[in-house]
Amino acid sequence: MNKSTPFLAASIAAALSMAAGAASADSHAAAQEKCYGISMAGANDCAAGPGTSCAGSSTIDYQGNAWELVPTGTCETTMIPADGMGHARHGVTEATLMAGGADGVAYGPGINRDLPETLDAAISDTYMPTMM
Repeated sequence: MNKSTPFLAASIAAALSMAAGAASADSHAAAQEKCYGISMAGANDCAAGPGTSCAGSSTIDYQGNAWELVPTGTCETTMIPADGMGHARHGVTEATLMAGGADGVAYGPGINRDLPETLDAAISDTYMPTMM
């Protein structure tokens, strides 16, 4: 055995450990989906559209263009407080937004509700309407 054998063994072990960690992270992420409109102010997972830049940048509870990762299949059953008129509300998946409306055109990245006042109306008009 030469002097480089222990170093080589340690390097291989480190590489295998990192690969296992990456595979675990990938499988964890695969079991989750983006859910728009459910995060509390400052608790979104990352950028969604204008008015958000990355994790923790939403300014309004249940902001329509901010998303949070949730276990796959739970988003659209995640209920949030009713709106001012008593209408029930829930999260919306990215897949639903991409499917679009009756015309088949995909919506922008969000729900047209609970958005920052500074958001350009031309942008929010591309978001999924709250009443469909």
